[in-house]
Amino acid sequence: MTLAIEALNVEKRYGVLQALAGVSLTVAEGEFFGLLGPNGAGKTTLISIIAGLVRASAGQVRVMGADVITDYRRARRLLGVVPQELVFDPFFTVRETLRIQSGYFGLRNNDAWIDEVIHYLDLGAKVDANMRTLSGGMKRRVLVAQALVHRPPVIVLDEPTAGVDVELRQGLWQFIRRLNRDGHTIVLTTHYLEEAEVLCDRIAMLKAGRVVALDSTRNLLEKFSGLVLKLRLDREILPEGLAAEVLSSDGGLFALRLRDLGGLEQVLHRLREAGATIRELELEPPDLEEVFLRVMGER
Repeated sequence: MTLAIEALNVEKRYGVLQALAGVSLTVAEGEFFGLLGPNGAGKTTLISIIAGLVRASAGQVRVMGADVITDYRRARRLLGVVPQELVFDPFFTVRETLRIQSGYFGLRNNDAWIDEVIHYLDLGAKVDANMRTLSGGMKRRVLVAQALVHRPPVIVLDEPTAGVDVELRQGLWQFIRRLNRDGHTIVLTTHYLEEAEVLCDRIAMLKAGRVVALDSTRNLLEKFSGLVLKLRLDREILPEGLAAEVLSSDGGLFALRLRDLGGLEQVLHRLREAGATIRELELEPPDLEEVFLRVMGER
């Protein structure tokens, strides 16, 4: 298996503050990988180290086998990063900005790819507009375009949809999915957990500079979340002996957490034994937000 990103025991200290405390993870080539955590967990610090913007206090990071310190030129050519902050040069138009970005990587006559990126990010109407005249959402689109202009095999998106409208979000993910299907590796950080749940093959969760969960999205959902069963019964008290965790109880309406579908049959069997009549029943699938809250609360 070819590794797109490899981080080995990465540490970063800022004086007495330890932003990263021995982070180790790998991202396979062609994977769509999520990096989640609360504010201050160390996500942006790790991305900055991968991008060569910050030097780790200890540990090693490689991009497609290129060490970000000893082989930094190759590592940076292999990587495209969409930063969290809106950083732009106010003296150039959108097209000029993308041409200049191409020049940083020694690319001439790159207009065909620039036009394609502009099309998919819906920047055509603003291509000759000065950067300082753009809205925040449009500036973020240009940041995405800049990260893609040299066609890097590994793309890191640090909160790419923060503060943008729904239409842009949908268009952006359509384009990013296409890049991933074409073989690009995508690493995503986001606070929109529904995005990560739908898009990411695997997810790492960081807290206080440490990896506290790392698994496939499916396994995380099954391991930490479970199912929520909502019932309306003909009585206000649940029968004893139910193999489920009671989340809430309001009159005859109950919410129960089940470990799996096997738990559903046990609950229904116990209700039948007690002679309870089910008036309403709804089974909610697990979601990543619940997983995130449980993982962060347990550590």
